Amino acid sequence: MRTTVFVVEEPGGDFVQTEVELDDPREDEVLVRVVATGLCHTDLTVPTMLPPEMLPTVVGHEGTGVVERVGAAVSGIEVGDHVVMSFRSCRSCGPCTAGDVGYCEQSLLLNYMGMRADGSTTMSRTGADGQQQTVFGSFFGQSSFARHAIAYADNCVVVDKSLDLTRLAPFACGYQTGAGTVLNVLDPAPDEPLVVFGAGAVGLAAVAAARGRGVETVVVVDPAAPRRAVAEGYGATALDPTEPGAAPVEERVREATGGGAAYAIDTTALPAVVLQAQHALRSRGLLVALGLGAAEYTIDAIDLLQSGKVVRSSIEGEADPLVTIPELIALREAGKLDVDHLVATYPFEKIADAVADSKAGAVVKPVLVWGE
Repeated sequence: MRTTVFVVEEPGGDFVQTEVELDDPREDEVLVRVVATGLCHTDLTVPTMLPPEMLPTVVGHEGTGVVERVGAAVSGIEVGDHVVMSFRSCRSCGPCTAGDVGYCEQSLLLNYMGMRADGSTTMSRTGADGQQQTVFGSFFGQSSFARHAIAYADNCVVVDKSLDLTRLAPFACGYQTGAGTVLNVLDPAPDEPLVVFGAGAVGLAAVAAARGRGVETVVVVDPAAPRRAVAEGYGATALDPTEPGAAPVEERVREATGGGAAYAIDTTALPAVVLQAQHALRSRGLLVALGLGAAEYTIDAIDLLQSGKVVRSSIEGEADPLVTIPELIALREAGKLDVDHLVATYPFEKIADAVADSKAGAVVKPVLVWGE
């Protein structure tokens, strides 16, 4: 079928609207008419890393929509279902069978290589020379910067049709990662302070989950005043790391938390900030680094060895989308995960504005929406 997508034509290039031919769904695939897709930092970062031979490509991995066709081998999903599309996993390797689907042995192939597991691609278009050109996709098993997406039973979460798919899109990755890290990795007690570096969607979802969980002291560090204001709305202490004449950030965090945070989350992927996060911890504190970007971090080994601190990462907040997304939506419905106000919607054709506003810190979570 013919459909509209937004492609990246060259490494680090802009998103360009174009028409492609999308395959019919195979027996294990699901065709989804996309309603809304969250714009995530990963959608901006990954295309800058791709070699030219993997372009043009369609990204987008926080898609929601309505199922239009279902392959014969798919169970549990029906035409007309509303779904949230998240990351893929094989569901059969060692990590998957142990419940650690974020660490699937086939994750790179299923989520990042631009093709199906058998090496075939789902999209093509007619090039300027009149020849058929491969368009890479299958990003997180969806490539949902598109009017239609091919997805799978392992990454489609069926949701109640009464829920607003525009508000649910960020649960596919950003909210799942931030809130999942708090709930699945940290599991903080009310008296265990948390500091979050970076008040984007991931960071603020972590704040929302912590506050909903009853954590009494939450500190947020971000240079963007609008995002600090949102953090303060949750009852967090918000610090500007660029404030002239202020004490070093780690000292200010230690003061705000009564000697250091029990837990820290970094969403910035900035090496200097990760080091600040380590120094902001109390003895035996835990830092979880979530940001994607820098190839290397600097860790203070002396501080680490003398304090018993732990520095680790987490993929998608240790979540299984088929389990975690319904759990988080239930918390939202119960008023214990207050995230709806983080969304700013844009028509898909305004994707450049969404990118610019996100980079400037003017909005927290851009969500791209298709018109009728």
